[in-house]
Amino acid sequence: MAEIFFVIGGARSGKSKFAEQLALKLGEGKAAYIATAQIFDSEMEYRVKIHQARRNNSWTTFESPFDADKTISEVGKNFTAILFDCVTIYLSNFLCAEDLSDEEKIYKNFSELMQKLLDAAKNSAAKIIFVSNEVGCGIVPENKLARIFRDLAGLANQKISAEAEKVFLTVAGYAIDIKKFGEKI
Repeated sequence: MAEIFFVIGGARSGKSKFAEQLALKLGEGKAAYIATAQIFDSEMEYRVKIHQARRNNSWTTFESPFDADKTISEVGKNFTAILFDCVTIYLSNFLCAEDLSDEEKIYKNFSELMQKLLDAAKNSAAKIIFVSNEVGCGIVPENKLARIFRDLAGLANQKISAEAEKVFLTVAGYAIDIKKFGEKI
């Protein structure tokens, strides 16, 4: 059975860099990178380039903006460590493909999406590091899509952290193992 690790933090907190270091350590110098981003504008293109520039030939990248459960299942056969970056981008891809007029269906489909992702992770022989943004510390968003995103991201983060061996919160370039210190509520 796989070991699941979860790295969460705010924007530019150091979460991806920490997760990359952890993946290489767990993978003994080699790791798979499951990239969930889709490039639609120059800002996202720039963010992807920053991430790519940090990775050398120790990495094999698999682009999976959708159906990442299948990617985890396949990649886990050949790698001992997989970095999944990131859950909130994957959630964005999901939401942009959904009919926003039916919230009940969105939550049902989201639940199924998360279950497939976690089942694939739990059944993998690889050690899997999920990266996600903490989006619940700000103000209530003014539009429906942003509120649904915030709520689903919070639920996704709770689901993954419940399955993870370790949960790291990154703040200002430091990672803290919060599962070690916290209690499940």
